[in-house]
Amino acid sequence: MMRVLFCLATAFLLASSPMAVSPVGAADRMTALDPREVQVGGEIGRRIDITIRNNLLKLDVDKDFLKPFVNKSAKEGFIGLGMLLDATVRLAAYCRDPEVLALKKRLVGQAIQAQEPDGYLGMLAPASRMWELWDIHEMGYLIYGLTSDYRFFGETASLAAARKLADYILAHWSDKPDWQPQPINVHMAVTGLERALLTLSDASGEPKYREFCIRERKLPEWDLGIVVGRWGTVEGHAYAYMAHSLAQLRLYRMDPNDRLLVTTRRAMDFLTRHNGLVVTGTCGDHECWHDSQAGTTNLGETCTVAYLIRLLDDLLRLEGNPFYGDMMERAIYNALFAAQSPDGRRIRYYTPFDGPRKYFDGDTYCCPNNYRRIVSELPTLIYYRAEGGLAVNLYTASSAKVKLDQGIDLAVRQETEYPSDGRVTLRLDPSRPASFPVLLRIPRWSAGVKVAVNGEPLGEAIQSGRFLAIRREWRSGDRVEIDMPMPWRLVRGREAQSGRVAILRGPLVFCLNRARHQELANLDLRLLTLVPSSLEPPVRDDSVRPNGLACKVRAWGPGAWYPHAKPSLQLVLTEYPDPSGELVYFHVPNPRDEAFVADELIENAK
Repeated sequence: MMRVLFCLATAFLLASSPMAVSPVGAADRMTALDPREVQVGGEIGRRIDITIRNNLLKLDVDKDFLKPFVNKSAKEGFIGLGMLLDATVRLAAYCRDPEVLALKKRLVGQAIQAQEPDGYLGMLAPASRMWELWDIHEMGYLIYGLTSDYRFFGETASLAAARKLADYILAHWSDKPDWQPQPINVHMAVTGLERALLTLSDASGEPKYREFCIRERKLPEWDLGIVVGRWGTVEGHAYAYMAHSLAQLRLYRMDPNDRLLVTTRRAMDFLTRHNGLVVTGTCGDHECWHDSQAGTTNLGETCTVAYLIRLLDDLLRLEGNPFYGDMMERAIYNALFAAQSPDGRRIRYYTPFDGPRKYFDGDTYCCPNNYRRIVSELPTLIYYRAEGGLAVNLYTASSAKVKLDQGIDLAVRQETEYPSDGRVTLRLDPSRPASFPVLLRIPRWSAGVKVAVNGEPLGEAIQSGRFLAIRREWRSGDRVEIDMPMPWRLVRGREAQSGRVAILRGPLVFCLNRARHQELANLDLRLLTLVPSSLEPPVRDDSVRPNGLACKVRAWGPGAWYPHAKPSLQLVLTEYPDPSGELVYFHVPNPRDEAFVADELIENAK
């Protein structure tokens, strides 16, 4: 069947699934930090920095972003000014750099100046407003970006502009109650609107924006199945689906009704049980749900990667399940960072793992802007407040200042070369001696993890795939040392990749760059056969990132009489963000070798 719908029966099965989102009431089990409380180093910090320096501050914002909103002459289209506003606000709050603060002020000021007396803020001519693509989509993100400016900087003018724009939408919504955009469906055409209005309702204290989502947009009743493939009115659009799921999860915090969790449960079930998730930590083909495990051309829209990471963060906060952190780090270190050039300037629309990749040809539109937005959110995905203490989700060189219960101010610092190395030192400096838990996410891929406090090993067994909770009285100068072994993993392929293996180490996926091997210039790379036993220890390789890694392994060429023939090729595999990577899955002589393992992100759901 072309269409796969996981509806009532699936929802019933998911209720007892280990991947189900358990109703926990409106209160989150974990709370994210404010980006102003965190500073990030390592590869995550480098990506944030180059996104600021080599991308955000290199944009021609006047020509590409602001001018269309001043002219207001377009008949349809999408620029992404609201997305850029949101990213710039968050990055300004994080780094406090004078140039970024000045850019934020200029973008916000000129956007508000372009707003018309009736509240309209967009780029379309009067005859096209609201009902031509993608005007509502654009306005929704403008509301969100302006509200972010109020939330992080207290700018009341931004909140007022967001309310005027939201009021414009509410006033005109009833003009076309049976609106059917072409060639797509309504929920895709208004992607981002509901979450923006719910955020605005919280920030302004005005319930009418929430009521609009409930009564007019019928957000609690939205229950689209997983539609596989791109066809019809593109109902299977993965980014739009996850955006609506996030809006439902936000509404769930206000009204803990289990039906608001159904679409999110369905998406997670599809990803982890029905081949929706690929090894690089993303999903979708040509923007839509897909389950073939094919990795060519249109794999992994950058908007989808961003919204998957955002959805995983939301679920982690809601449920406290470290599985979402495991998925998150795979997506960040592979699918997300591969969507950006190593110098930070260019962004991809899609990032395939099978065949050549290309960069998007502009700075506007959804994917470049959603990339900037999710990078601006990375500082908030590292640490969380949990159980009155601190939870560590992502491992990267970083520091944070965290206010805990009972008036405790905690300074925390991570020292590590992760993901190149699995050793992490966590230094804790509470404002006074105090008892609270420190929760450490122990990844599913690592067995035999060792943890010591102030040099004393913990006596308890440490389980992979769990949060390890260390409860004690902490004093200034205490340290936690974590050693996570990082052996090579040869992960069995599924569906289109059946009989092949991918090579992983820790959260990193490795790929083959044809350009590094002259002898591969005219070969079909899929005809290579790997010698699994020839894997060598990782070697230093700075071609993709500072302190990066490469993998050396031997292979037989096409048509070789393996396993008896001598393997003629010495391959050097690089980390998946290698901009010229072309191949992730490799043919092997014995695809049923017991040394090969299932992907732990899929195995977890069995």
